Amino acid sequence: MSRVAVGRPALAPLLILAAAVLWGLLGILGKQAQAAGLGPLEVAFWRATLAGGIFGLHALLTRARLPRGRDLAVTVAFGLVGGSLFYAAYQLAVKFGGASLASVLLYTAPAFVALLGWGFLRERLGGRELLAVGGTLVGIGLISFGGGQGVTASPVALAWGLLAGLTYSLYYLYGKAFFSRYSPAALFAVALPVGALGLLPLVDFVPKPPSVWLSLWGLALLCTYLAYLAYSAGLRHLPATRASVIASLEPVVAALLAALLFGERLSPLALGGAALVIGAALLLSLGGES
Repeated sequence: MSRVAVGRPALAPLLILAAAVLWGLLGILGKQAQAAGLGPLEVAFWRATLAGGIFGLHALLTRARLPRGRDLAVTVAFGLVGGSLFYAAYQLAVKFGGASLASVLLYTAPAFVALLGWGFLRERLGGRELLAVGGTLVGIGLISFGGGQGVTASPVALAWGLLAGLTYSLYYLYGKAFFSRYSPAALFAVALPVGALGLLPLVDFVPKPPSVWLSLWGLALLCTYLAYLAYSAGLRHLPATRASVIASLEPVVAALLAALLFGERLSPLALGGAALVIGAALLLSLGGES
């Protein structure tokens, strides 16, 4: 066996960890851009625009097949929900609640997947799923009562954070249907520009110094494009369950960086709630195929 063949599987956990760290920067870079005067919708717009352009170049260079017909229509609809609404909701959650809170609430997505699968796809909602959904609800309750320093667990912040989790859950359902038939780069090359167009009428553009452009390019290149590449490459050589466990470090990274850079600190009660939310996500991930 060649050294290269051995090395790739050995690097898989590090690739998943790299993706988790890059995703953990989402709220940090978004908050930095907002602190410089950008509105959350403009941050979301530029993330979708720049990342869409990068994925488009990737698709062009690899000659990836773009979706057509009904698949194109579904991808456009996904772009409006998974690009416009998700990116906006996440940045609004960062604005009203803080980077650490937004990152934790994003992990309600697996619970939403279970509920959507039960409600629309007639998938069985077993004991594991019910326990995870219940744990998620209790965790959200503890977070709302706990709050913390620099963290605002207000109804508005929770609503945007939960909407981000709900819209992010559609990535699982969309990916399950399309990622085996098309290159994800080709799909995002269509979906993200659509998401940017959906946000365009709502954006109030302001002048941006170079430091803000660095944050925006970081969101697009690091947190979106490279994070996806690292995660997908690691997943080729690692069971999905183990990858999910490693990726759950994302909100931990976000919380640590938010504490260091912005003084955000969840209270002990809110930390317990965050642990329940992340634990519920892991419980659902461990119940899936590996």
